[in-house]
Amino acid sequence: ANLTGANLTGANLFGADLMGAKLDSANLTDANLSGANLTGANLFGANLTDANLTGANLLGANLIVAKLERVNLWNANLTEAILMGANLEGADLTDANLTDSDLLSANLKGADLTDANLTGATMPDGSIHN
Repeated sequence: ANLTGANLTGANLFGADLMGAKLDSANLTDANLSGANLTGANLFGANLTDANLTGANLLGANLIVAKLERVNLWNANLTEAILMGANLEGADLTDANLTDSDLLSANLKGADLTDANLTGATMPDGSIHN
């Protein structure tokens, strides 16, 4: 699906299959993407502020400079996701899988990383988490 720049504010996309979808610069503020499959999706510059991505699959997703303030990523799969420069301020990443993800220059201020798997992740300062 090509949803580049789409306004999906408050959309209910619970369990949606958006594998490989083009959602760059899309507005997904307050959207429900709980359990959605966003494997390989392009969310470059997308606004997901206050969105619910509980249990979502974001394997290899492009989230460069995405707005993810207060987003719920509890138990989400962000393995190999690219989050360079993303704003994750106040995000809930409890139990999230961030294995081999790239968080270079990401804003994690106030983010909850309780029990998150950060193995091999590139941290905001460029260090690799062990």
